[in-house]
Amino acid sequence: MNLQIRDQFLKMWEHYFPGADLPLVFMYTDEELPEQELGEMCGDHCMISELNSALQGKTLQLGKANIRCAGGRRYSGFSSWLRPDFRNFLSHGSTLKDGERYKKEPDLVDEVLEYYPPFEAPGKNLVCKRWDTLDEGDDPKIVCFLATPDVLSGLFTLANYDSHDINAVVAPFGSGCASILYQPLRESQSKRPRAVLGMFDVSARPSVPPNTLSFSVPFERFIEMLENFEDSFLITDSWNSVRSRLSK
Repeated sequence: MNLQIRDQFLKMWEHYFPGADLPLVFMYTDEELPEQELGEMCGDHCMISELNSALQGKTLQLGKANIRCAGGRRYSGFSSWLRPDFRNFLSHGSTLKDGERYKKEPDLVDEVLEYYPPFEAPGKNLVCKRWDTLDEGDDPKIVCFLATPDVLSGLFTLANYDSHDINAVVAPFGSGCASILYQPLRESQSKRPRAVLGMFDVSARPSVPPNTLSFSVPFERFIEMLENFEDSFLITDSWNSVRSRLSK
């Protein structure tokens, strides 16, 4: 990780998004980090709840052994397993009472899963850090903002600034962990990676503050966005009107 990039972003983020939370960064590694460097895990079933340590500036190390949710393990690349009745679980349930009812019919679940083939994690551990705690040895893959509508409006517009595609930011159906990690990782393989708006997963919503959604982007695309900060709408009076209320 180029620490000049780290510090450049910190300076510009505070100027153009004063008071807004810093993003999280995800990366894979084969190394086992020293226990004294790691934040405490809460042990909650949902992987999203575990991000609180990283949001507080602690390093989070995740893997097959400590991600409790099968979906979290699958969408981070540590497992391909799904519960045998998943198609019913995500729809109406095997007894017509116990399903999540996120899809009307089990057949729709089958079709959705075609968009989510399993993948193998490119490292033994998934590490999550807050941006300001990055060091020279880090190799970021995904940058994830947990942000309010005003901040999201700035990130959304910046992601569209240098793109002809009106879908430069997408919001695919999926779990919270899929939206912050799996989908951005897939986008990183495309010729023109897109940002992913997420955290619409009703089951994961209690793990984030109200009025908060996620905005995740592949690291290379994030660097392009960073290079456009001082040539974009962020220097206009229109943004100043929004910026003035961010820190209130």
